[in-house]
Amino acid sequence: MNVVILAAGMGKRMQSALPKVLHPLAGKPLLRHVIDTARGLSPSKLCVIYGHGGAAVPEMVSRLAAETGTVIDTALQQPQLGTGHAVMQAVPQLDESVPTLVLYGDVPLTTAASLGRLVEAAGNDKLAILTVEQANPFGLGRIVRENGNIVRIVEEKDANEAERAIREINSGIMVIPTVRLKTWLAALSNNNAQGEYYLTDIVAQAVNDGVPVVSAQPSAEWEVAGVNSKVQLAELERRHQLNIANALLEKGVTLMDPARIDVRGELVCGRDVVIDVGCVFEGRVELLDGVTIGPHCVLVNAKVGTGAQIKPFCHIEDAIVGAQSQIGPYARLRPGTELGEDVHVGNFVEIKNSQVAAHSKANHLAYVGDATVGSRVNIGAGTITCNYDGANKFRTVIEDDAFIGSDSQLVAPVTVGKGATLGAGTTLTKDAPAGKLTISRPKQMTVEGWNRPVKVKK
Repeated sequence: MNVVILAAGMGKRMQSALPKVLHPLAGKPLLRHVIDTARGLSPSKLCVIYGHGGAAVPEMVSRLAAETGTVIDTALQQPQLGTGHAVMQAVPQLDESVPTLVLYGDVPLTTAASLGRLVEAAGNDKLAILTVEQANPFGLGRIVRENGNIVRIVEEKDANEAERAIREINSGIMVIPTVRLKTWLAALSNNNAQGEYYLTDIVAQAVNDGVPVVSAQPSAEWEVAGVNSKVQLAELERRHQLNIANALLEKGVTLMDPARIDVRGELVCGRDVVIDVGCVFEGRVELLDGVTIGPHCVLVNAKVGTGAQIKPFCHIEDAIVGAQSQIGPYARLRPGTELGEDVHVGNFVEIKNSQVAAHSKANHLAYVGDATVGSRVNIGAGTITCNYDGANKFRTVIEDDAFIGSDSQLVAPVTVGKGATLGAGTTLTKDAPAGKLTISRPKQMTVEGWNRPVKVKK
């Protein structure tokens, strides 16, 4: 099967310099949703027709092709003279021995199952159209039937009063015998209200040539909804997120409010996972059994171990959280963070590019960067690892059972030995020996006879 994706439109109503098909839905471009669905059908040829947006669309397609190992052709439509003219640009690349499926880069939520039914209905010799009945079909092409058979499609601007009353609409998605398609495209005329070459006009040609015209219907109306404005984009975003939420609920995930979750990638959940409101998941996030995510957390490319608790307002990116750990509230785990079992990271603690072993804790107001932290370590409030000299990064090592007193600065590269204690307020510039107390602070003194200054009256 050939797949042709039409993605040449400007999208004026989007009020944006970004080509319409590159606007994100659930964190990835509209066009990528369509390409991913098409790839799932294992097409022999896949071609994207682009126009507005210069090199942005083919560049995105090229990156996706390299990332997925898929051959994706592109063809430029310039100028844009309608859907029929757009498909004409793909003709040289089409395999005549298989049918051609036409999709749209701004219709992102069509499912592979619905397309599969359409392909099955078409077989190798019929023209099949994905149609749907809408309560308000204004602006859309109507399916005209006679004795139950499809005879043509009429566009809104070319329809008479009776035709405008028809509720069955053309989604634009078709499967067409490719040999016939090439002949029908060559015979298209632009004698219509728009002065364009309509792909829909091939339906009447098929009827005239005795080619059966059949239809299939999607599982839901939103599968054929397109995006022409930011309003429509927002509506489809919420529809898509609700679909994701319902799928999670069916798998046993507890969502405190299914209307308040955003998944912008892949969210994999074990049993008895609980997710509170306002959480955002980007990239690939894995939550193992019994994980609880508090309100308003952001997780990006993260893995959270069994029974871990992420408290409200945490940001976790490219990080691993060990089983039974407690994070937050208001904690930030930056890329390269790996936490062992039962690690406690409290409010306003930031960890970056560090490994923290089991049962260690930094409960409040600390920065741990470029560090290797052993087991059962206590990092006091206000502690920071000074890992950057303005040009280079250096590593701090804190061995098992160490105790770091509050308001300490560990100037890397430096090692705190096993079981060592740093007194509060210590600035450590040399290794602290194992099992001993290390302190670096000025000797406390009291100045006799000192008086606090008094404000002078003016």
